[in-house]
Amino acid sequence: MRYFFEMYRKILVVLAVMPLIGCGYYSFSGSTLPHLKTVAVPIFENETAEFGIKEEITDVIIARFTDDNTLKIADTRSADSIISGKIVQVEDRAGAYTRDERVEEIQVYVAVQVKFEDLKKRKTVWEGTIREVGTYVPGDAEKGTREAAISEAIGKIADEVLNRTVTGW
Repeated sequence: MRYFFEMYRKILVVLAVMPLIGCGYYSFSGSTLPHLKTVAVPIFENETAEFGIKEEITDVIIARFTDDNTLKIADTRSADSIISGKIVQVEDRAGAYTRDERVEEIQVYVAVQVKFEDLKKRKTVWEGTIREVGTYVPGDAEKGTREAAISEAIGKIADEVLNRTVTGW
């Protein structure tokens, strides 16, 4: 009987220690791109007629990276990586109608072509078009404005840029 309890105790100790051993090898700072410490985000190009949008999207993306702190923001000349992009579309569409066929909600779509480059290895890590939407109710400032809808879409784009860039970090 004593042998059984001794074996039982050893098994419990091993089971209790195993998860800790597994965690010992895991690191939150591990990355598929561990050599990258900084990122530059130059002002995006703007191929639309929207005034001020290129500054807003650039500022929001920088803010997301600053808050996340996985990559530090740096000047283009000293950065390990760069996120560049251009706004290619800002389009308003009716999103919902009332029973008498009046527009109740407008959706503003913002599309941006973005590229993330590893400057140390001189390669593109990812690139693509990100398209997001913001909504507002025309004529009802309490339910948003067109500018707020654009800001909403830009916030979603910035989140997607951050997620695509730091996935796996």
